[in-house]
Amino acid sequence: MHRPSARATALASSLVVVSALLVTAPPLLADQPQPKPAFAGQTQAPPPKQKSKYRTETITDKLTGPWAVAFLPDGNFLVSERRGNLRTVTPDGKMSDPIAGVPPVKVTAAQSFHDIVLDPKFAQNRYIYFTYFAPPKGEAAKEWPIEHFYNDVWNKSLAERRVLNIGEETVARAKLSADERKLEDFDILIQAHVERRIAFAPDGTMFVTGADAFRFYDSDLDSIEGRVFTDNPDIRRNFTGRVIRINPDGTIPKDNPWLGRATVARETYAHGFKDPEGAAINPATGELWVTDHGPQGGDEIDIVRPGHDYGWPEVSYGVQYDARQPDGRKNVPVGSGKTSEPGVDEPIYYWVPSIAPSGMAFYTGNLFPEWKGNLFVGAMAGKRLVRLVLNGERVVAEEPLLTELDSRIREVRQGPDGALYVLAGDSLVRVLPEKK
Repeated sequence: MHRPSARATALASSLVVVSALLVTAPPLLADQPQPKPAFAGQTQAPPPKQKSKYRTETITDKLTGPWAVAFLPDGNFLVSERRGNLRTVTPDGKMSDPIAGVPPVKVTAAQSFHDIVLDPKFAQNRYIYFTYFAPPKGEAAKEWPIEHFYNDVWNKSLAERRVLNIGEETVARAKLSADERKLEDFDILIQAHVERRIAFAPDGTMFVTGADAFRFYDSDLDSIEGRVFTDNPDIRRNFTGRVIRINPDGTIPKDNPWLGRATVARETYAHGFKDPEGAAINPATGELWVTDHGPQGGDEIDIVRPGHDYGWPEVSYGVQYDARQPDGRKNVPVGSGKTSEPGVDEPIYYWVPSIAPSGMAFYTGNLFPEWKGNLFVGAMAGKRLVRLVLNGERVVAEEPLLTELDSRIREVRQGPDGALYVLAGDSLVRVLPEKK
């Protein structure tokens, strides 16, 4: 019979503290050592020469755990809530009842109902795409305690983990009825350990991001000290946080980067992420950019390129969670302990301490001419909207916005009117130019 190791037992005893880190993600202590950047401007960019001027309008504060927002052609907002609800919100803040036809959602730790994206041809086909954690066959939709997904897995051997049926990370699509009250023609596109963000590429293919699938290989939430996978690099290509690329019908594009290697999942586009919760296409280049949660520190922004490696769980600008160390050590290295390594793409920007980045959007509108080409990132622990001024692929200035809301910013998207829309706590908020 397998017995939990001393490490696993000690980890279980720290569950309360770790749960706070995972769910509420408080800012980290200032005494975390600052890793040396690989190039100038990779972190701690200066403020812009002029501060932004804006105002906010709260459209509604009645949502419950909202995760993503999309803009319907009739002016309504489509909002996903993490417990498995999908609602419309009118421009004046009226919320619908939950839309019928959403599949059962299992909520545990960071797994829940997540992104919602309209098909580029939504006006013609009514398709919406969404990501969620599906319960095992025969299990009803339910919210489970955090230890169900974390500590109940950590204390098992790899062989035991691989037969656990906790649930399936799922990408699906359905048609939104004309009256916006139900989903029709529901179809699962893929179940491949990805259920965070969706982004449509300029060529019509679809990127989906997913968190590190630690339960399927010999790792855990924030890596294992000293662990490297040089003996079998395909372990990391298949099970670390990934970006996959599929067609909108779930089929595999014929030019995916790993199709010539039978031991790598055919949908894999890039790997080596921890938890990429933000994704946006750079309008200047057509490339996918993502935000990736670090462990303790090391939150980063990456430009995603086919077949590339982004380091996790061997290379990171962060360290393991102090709260999970049974011997009381602090700043325990991730994996190899290196922040850079040949063959691993550098993040274009990183934060230490963590800000807990989530949604992201490039600004292309006309309401804020001074913001054109800027990148915006929601920060949950940081309780702000981060404005990043870019010069090509480099961040040249950073400005915190919306700190006055004192809310976790989960999502940011540019609306058809050129305003920014954020999910701040349980509110949908519009960001507009300051009145003159």
